[in-house]
Amino acid sequence: MADAALRLRSLIEQVLGAPLPVRIRAWDGSQAGPPGAPALVVHHRRALRRLLFKPGELGLARAWVAGELDVDGDLYTALDLLAGLIWERGEDARTLGEALRDPEVRAAVRGLVRLAGPPLPPAPPAEEMRRRRGHLHTRRTDKRAISHHYDVGNDFYEIVLGPSMVYSCAYWPDPDASLETAQRDKLELVCRKLALKPGQRLLDVGCGWGSMAIHAAREHGVSVVGITLSQEQAAYARKRAADEGLTDRIEIRVQDYRDVRDGPYDAISSIGMAEHVGADRYLEYAQNLYALLAPGGRLLNHQIARRPQRDESAYDVDEFIDAYVFPDGELQPVGTTVALLERAGFEVRDVESIREHYARTLRRWVANLEADWARAVQLTSPGRARVWRLYMAASALSFERNRIGVNQVLAVKTPESGASGMPLRARTWN
Repeated sequence: MADAALRLRSLIEQVLGAPLPVRIRAWDGSQAGPPGAPALVVHHRRALRRLLFKPGELGLARAWVAGELDVDGDLYTALDLLAGLIWERGEDARTLGEALRDPEVRAAVRGLVRLAGPPLPPAPPAEEMRRRRGHLHTRRTDKRAISHHYDVGNDFYEIVLGPSMVYSCAYWPDPDASLETAQRDKLELVCRKLALKPGQRLLDVGCGWGSMAIHAAREHGVSVVGITLSQEQAAYARKRAADEGLTDRIEIRVQDYRDVRDGPYDAISSIGMAEHVGADRYLEYAQNLYALLAPGGRLLNHQIARRPQRDESAYDVDEFIDAYVFPDGELQPVGTTVALLERAGFEVRDVESIREHYARTLRRWVANLEADWARAVQLTSPGRARVWRLYMAASALSFERNRIGVNQVLAVKTPESGASGMPLRARTWN
């Protein structure tokens, strides 16, 4: 009798201490759970072994990347239903160790062990970042982490990001605009906040595939130095600048932000880069950028933020994102970012949250990936494409539900005279 789904559902609910809001479809063809709900499809019992050896998010991620776990139905709905059980249990939720003190939970775990089959831990998928011992956020480890994330093929990113090749939150004054238009509007928003003028020097930290550098040079007449740690990004950005006839105004370097020594710059843009810096290095990052600016120069720091915790020392990096997406990436509350920028000497003049804009951006990226799925798999691997689909869909929901946000922080290197160069009212409200 095919009953793996019913057994699995019952065992999971005993371990979690809550009803499972999705259906289960198991490798033997059996199904269990609320009709009409998305189905969590367990293609192989190896997925259970992964969960037993790595309980929680990392075990689930490995099963997903390996293709042993899937969703039948709307992915966003399934993730939203599961979020309360997996990602949003709160700081007061019981740990696995606490749960195992319950005899019924221990019995359920023994049942999962029997259902999972031979007790050998499957090897992690090839797409997982292999960890090395040592300090985080050195020049070497940062370069390795950036390469893991970005050097997966520019053709793949063209599928996901579209013609704009901008890998950060777009800006949607018109909700019906195309992704390309919204990204152009974001770049223009950054340039306006920096008050760029012909002949100025702009440093673009984490320049990606060169979109900000090209827009600023072409539309505002500035000279741009763009820096990245990705060889593939740099080669792509240089070619784009050459195709635009802007090589006299754009220089793309493979360089760590700590090694830039040719200031002063009139303005600095850092768009979606500071998440890679790390909490222990953030003040150093801010101080380096402050030192590179001319008096009166502006910094536009565009950065994802997390919600603050009651006990900040308990913050842990998301296991799935750390292993498969942004190795060593760290998020911090926007208040922490503002405080550290000010400690470095900046005067923070404006903070704008564009959280809902990122949710819209991510849904467009997911749609791009799904529309050209076969080619995305061919260009990378099935596991890599699955990583990106899950990561972007889950992130879209996180922005929509205010679990994370994104902010543009405009700061000035205000001189001793106090003349910031800012208008009395920097922006108006609709």
